[in-house]
Amino acid sequence: MSCGQEIERLYDEHAQSLFAYLLNFTRDETDTRDLLQEIFVKIARQPGLLINARDERAFLIRLAHNAAIDLIRRRNTRERTKESFAAEDLSIFAPTANPDEQFYRNELSTALAELPEDQRAVVHLKLWENQTFEQIAAALDIPPNTAASRYRYGIDKLRARLRPLYEEAKKAE
Repeated sequence: MSCGQEIERLYDEHAQSLFAYLLNFTRDETDTRDLLQEIFVKIARQPGLLINARDERAFLIRLAHNAAIDLIRRRNTRERTKESFAAEDLSIFAPTANPDEQFYRNELSTALAELPEDQRAVVHLKLWENQTFEQIAAALDIPPNTAASRYRYGIDKLRARLRPLYEEAKKAE
């Protein structure tokens, strides 16, 4: 039996039960499909992997278990990293010695952080990277009209959030 035929046989006999097992772990169909593919790619790349396995199904379940654990660890690490970055007071603006200017920079940075990620990405690319909506659309794999509307919605939210500061500063002049 050729390697391809052997993988086909393994897939036909075990994929459904491995899928159910992985889905129970991941609770996400996309992750489960990715893990199942990862397992069978591993077997295709290492044809001798199953040669010494006493129980084929048990060996495949162990591979699935290890792949699921690795996914969960990666996911947890990614979440911890994301949380630690979120906890940091990050600003895209350089600090300044002028306390008023620093206050406004901090407020703008906070307002930007409050935007939904998709709007924040477009606003950043448009304002700080001087990209056109066509360039933004290509970079984010979205239609140019979607890029434009995300920009408009983001700018509207920034205006609403920052307008009181602007009006207060204008009164102080």
